Amino acid sequence: MKIGVTGGQGFIGSHLRKELLARGHEVVVFDRHPRTAIAPSEEFFLGDIRDETAVVELAAHVEGIVHLAAVLGTQETIGNPRPSADTNVRGSLNVFEAANQYGIPVAYAGVGNAFMRDLGTGSYTISKTCAEDYARMFNAYRGGAITIVRPVNAYGPGQSVAAPYGTSKVRKIAPSFACRALTGAPIEVYGDGTQISDCVYVGDVACAFVAALEHTAQHGPTERPVEVGPLESHTVNDIARLVAEQATKYTGREPVAITHLPMRPGEVPNAVVSSDTSTLKQIGLDAADFVPLDEGIRRTVDYYATSWLPGYLAA
Repeated sequence: MKIGVTGGQGFIGSHLRKELLARGHEVVVFDRHPRTAIAPSEEFFLGDIRDETAVVELAAHVEGIVHLAAVLGTQETIGNPRPSADTNVRGSLNVFEAANQYGIPVAYAGVGNAFMRDLGTGSYTISKTCAEDYARMFNAYRGGAITIVRPVNAYGPGQSVAAPYGTSKVRKIAPSFACRALTGAPIEVYGDGTQISDCVYVGDVACAFVAALEHTAQHGPTERPVEVGPLESHTVNDIARLVAEQATKYTGREPVAITHLPMRPGEVPNAVVSSDTSTLKQIGLDAADFVPLDEGIRRTVDYYATSWLPGYLAA
C-alpha cells in the first residue's frame, strides 16, 4: 500500500515510517517541516492538516493514512488552547473528510489518557478525544474506515528534549529523566511519583499503527479503540529509578537523586494512565511481545548517552 503519514517527521512518525518501509509499503510523508529522508523511496508533501485542500491532495495520491499530526502538551495547551483545538479537531476533520472522499482507511492517533477528559485536563486530551468522537461519527453514518489507536506514553531513541537541555516546548518523561541523570542532576518528578503513567516503546507503537491500518484496509475499523501499552504497569517513581540506575553505566557515579515537584496544571493526582491490552487482539498483536520496560529504558538511555550527551557537553 501507499501510505500517507501526517506528522511523519515527528518522533512516532519517524519510527512508523521505518516500520512501513520494512513491511514493503510505500511512504508519503505529510508534514509542515522540511524533509529528512529515511529511505530514497520516500515521497514528501510539505503541508499542514489545517489546509483542507492540501489534505485532499494527499488523500488523492495514497491508499491509506496514518494520522499523527497534532499540537501536543498538557499544561502547555491550557494557557493557549486555540492552536490545539484548531489543529487537533479541525485538522483531524480535514483528514477524515478527505479519506472519506476517496474511500481510504485511516489509523488515527488518540490518547492513552482519554478517560481524563471527564476529570478536568488540558486541551490536548480534550481536542484529541473530540476528534475520536468525530471518527466514530464517520464510521457510524458516513461509511468511514477509521480505527482509533490509543498509545500510552511512547518513549525511545530520538524523542525531542525540552528545556533546559533542548528546544522542545513539550516535556516528556524519558528524555527529561535521561538528560538529567546523565548530567548528574536530580530527576524531577511531578507529584509524589506513585501515579501510574505507563510507557510503551516507540517501536511497538509503530507496529500497532501499521497493523491497525492494514486491518482497517482489509476488514474495516475495529469495534473498540486499540489501546497500546505494556502488560505490567509501573509508577513514575519506578521509571525514574530505572533511568537513574541505567545512567550510572555511562557516568560512573551513584544513581542521581529523585526529587518531587507540585503536579502541573492539567495533571490529575493519583491518576492511573494504563491500557486495556486485550484490545490489541483486534489487530493481531499481543502486549506480551512488546519490548519490556527495563530493556526499553536501556536502549533509550544509551541513545541519549551516545547521541545527545556529547553534543550537549561540547556546547
